[in-house]
Amino acid sequence: MIYPKSLEELILYFQKLPGVGEKSAERYALAVVNFNQEDTEGFSKAVSKINKTLQKCTVCSSLSDKDICNICTSKRRKQNVICVVEDYKSVFMFEKIGNYEGVYHVLNGLISPIDGVNPDDINIASLVDRCKELKDVEVIVALKPTIEGEATTMYITRILPRNIINYQSKKLITEYI
Repeated sequence: MIYPKSLEELILYFQKLPGVGEKSAERYALAVVNFNQEDTEGFSKAVSKINKTLQKCTVCSSLSDKDICNICTSKRRKQNVICVVEDYKSVFMFEKIGNYEGVYHVLNGLISPIDGVNPDDINIASLVDRCKELKDVEVIVALKPTIEGEATTMYITRILPRNIINYQSKKLITEYI
């Protein structure tokens, strides 16, 4: 390429981001070149800090900067209403909508035998444990209406007591995904 090696390296890293092609990566890298020293250092620290500080919540498995996330520790949340989602991105999406008052359970994937992903490979066992610890629990399954999402939903409905799955909510919530 025609760019200095350090700029070319930055462009290649921006290209690793989802949806960022070569031209967008070039624009982002050239924008960073125009940062003042304080912004450059702040940007670098923010990127560096991500992998050091973010972790999975020990309760719901969503992203958090603490052992237990703000949602799981909130007194205003209905702790016995659990919305099961595929990944932490879904948690952020539902939180942006702002209508849900329960807590979440992040599976970190979906069952997909063709890809070698079995129930033991995703976060289902801890969902069962959570449900056993709570009284009057309601589980809302909010997974994508794909083959993998349906297979995972079927598996969850088979291992949890039928009276705690909210089928109506499942249908309503999948419309947002």
